[in-house]
Amino acid sequence: MLIRREIHSDTAATRAVTSAAFTKSDTEVPVEATLLDELRSSDAWLPALSFVATTGERGEVIGHVVCTRGHVGSELALGLGPLSVHPAHQRRGVGLALVHAVLGAADAFGESLVALLGNPAYYGRFGFRPAAEYGITAPDPAWGEYFQVRTLTAYQPTLKGPFSYAEPFDRV
Repeated sequence: MLIRREIHSDTAATRAVTSAAFTKSDTEVPVEATLLDELRSSDAWLPALSFVATTGERGEVIGHVVCTRGHVGSELALGLGPLSVHPAHQRRGVGLALVHAVLGAADAFGESLVALLGNPAYYGRFGFRPAAEYGITAPDPAWGEYFQVRTLTAYQPTLKGPFSYAEPFDRV
């Protein structure tokens, strides 16, 4: 497996992986696939924080992760997601490698924190903690402990307030 930045020719493959990872029926287009399409065309898209996992032999895309521009109040932050791994490759460390890669890149770019909505048992291994512990409020209070943040080297404890994802998260 190789983790690398996504390139333009990966767009269809990343959408296919996202669709496969989140499809619940043959006729349904998963909201995560639509969200990925909408994020790509928004000002919040950060190409340097979009990564794919590929197979070593053929270079087939088997996973994808992206961080897009978000805010805590008026301060810059990142929102992680969607994170997608093709079902045939799940539970093999692909998601783990993708999250480590995108967090490392975000830290290297001087970002302060990454927020996400996800399972605390899964994301806790990456250092994500409930956002409320940092004085950061979720877009939806019902998310509770599932709304989490991972602080990075540039984080300052004065960074508090409501988190807002990129605009496509509100529409999709």
